[in-house]
Amino acid sequence: MTNEMPDLVDIQVIRRGIKSRKRMDNIFIGVGLGSLAFSLGVLLVLIGKLLVEGGKRLFGQGIAGLWNFLTSVPDSNPEVAGIKIAIIGSFCVILLTAIIAVPLGIGAGIFLEEYAGRGDLPIPFPKWMSNIIEINISNLAGVPSIIYGLLAMGLFKYQLRLGETIATAGLTLALLILPIIIVTTREAIKAVPQALREGVYAIGASRWQMIWDHILPASAGGILTGLIVGLSRAIGEAAPLVTIGALTFITFPPPFPFSPKLVGEGLHGPFDWLFSPFTVMPIQVFDWVSRPRPEFSVVNAGAAAVVLVVMTLSMNALAIYLRIYFRKRVKW
Repeated sequence: MTNEMPDLVDIQVIRRGIKSRKRMDNIFIGVGLGSLAFSLGVLLVLIGKLLVEGGKRLFGQGIAGLWNFLTSVPDSNPEVAGIKIAIIGSFCVILLTAIIAVPLGIGAGIFLEEYAGRGDLPIPFPKWMSNIIEINISNLAGVPSIIYGLLAMGLFKYQLRLGETIATAGLTLALLILPIIIVTTREAIKAVPQALREGVYAIGASRWQMIWDHILPASAGGILTGLIVGLSRAIGEAAPLVTIGALTFITFPPPFPFSPKLVGEGLHGPFDWLFSPFTVMPIQVFDWVSRPRPEFSVVNAGAAAVVLVVMTLSMNALAIYLRIYFRKRVKW
């Protein structure tokens, strides 16, 4: 009897410990679900408020009213003012941002993950230098966007004399999302198993052949996800663009390449649009919100905000789809 009692006590202690851990797990799950429900509830309330306020302009006159809102230029009359110029400006700025940030970000991520600190480069690149760069890139990813605006104002606007143009805006947003692209590219490449690299080397491939033919296709989903998430952040930024002097009211789009000039004779050059004034969706919303008339500050601003939210959510949904698509295609 004396030999059986300690075993019985131990079993009871173990059972109480298991029940206690299960209780803590349930509490943690409840807190997590509650936080998720609260966050989604606040988001749905805000989106619902925007839909109620902006729906009068978006859906009040049917498809024709929505089309007019999307294809009309800003105007002093709120009933005919639209977001055409802001949509075109956002597209031009994001296009330039992608052209600059995507190759630089992916290239830097590949170099830091596959080449830096390995000791076999033509130019010495020690490991400590790679570590310093990694720390700085991680810190830059968390720098407030207004800091990039101040940097761009001093460097691009005044030192390089690019002025308040699409070129300045694209360079500014490219700097803003470049750390995000580098970090996500490195993480996507790091997730590829080392066995794949060793197998490719075993058949006589060079390092670049291994990266181009195997590592990049295997990590394409994560890289594309990072690119789209970074660009979706850039499309909603207003602070750095306000700092560099983006216009809040503009009624003409950037010149299309080789289109006739409005003033003088001849055609526009292929890159004239880079040096034209611009506005973007967040700036347009900011302009309308700051006006005293509720037709602008409530109705039109709400409608433009709904369009901006749809654009951002669409880009994030595309990122999720691409991640799932490429994960299904990759077989380790």
